Amino acid sequence: MKTSVSIQCADFDLGEEYQRLRKLTLSVGAIVTFTGLVRDIESIAGAAGGRSLKALFLQHYPKMTERLLSEIIEQAQSRWSITGISVIHRVGRLLPNDQIVFVGVAAEHRDNAFSAAEFIMDYLKTRATLWKKAEWSDEAQWLGIKQSDLDAASRWDSDD
Repeated sequence: MKTSVSIQCADFDLGEEYQRLRKLTLSVGAIVTFTGLVRDIESIAGAAGGRSLKALFLQHYPKMTERLLSEIIEQAQSRWSITGISVIHRVGRLLPNDQIVFVGVAAEHRDNAFSAAEFIMDYLKTRATLWKKAEWSDEAQWLGIKQSDLDAASRWDSDD
């Protein structure tokens, strides 16, 4: 199986990432991709509503983040039959509508690709060492993990 993990400041090209997964082998029958964008509204974890976001700043601890992403991918590999995985997460200062994350999974069958992509994204949101700081016009604040993300990831725990 071919995996690619990148933590980077630069933007990424969806077409290139898709083609990289598509060309892995002729046995690829499904490619599922997810691309996350920076929303223009960001609420503090646990708070209702939201304010217009000026920018989102992401910070990480490189060696730890890469190790945790590799562990998430290994878990996905052990659960589903997968041909290839690509994960890209951007760091630094991002503006609303910027691409922030890409998860791509290639497999022989769609159910494996869908499940693995969703698992990776759920765990990425809750277990990777990426810290977000929201910047509004009047203040900036570090954000915590949202309860909805914890709930989404918890459903995979029962499968361990």
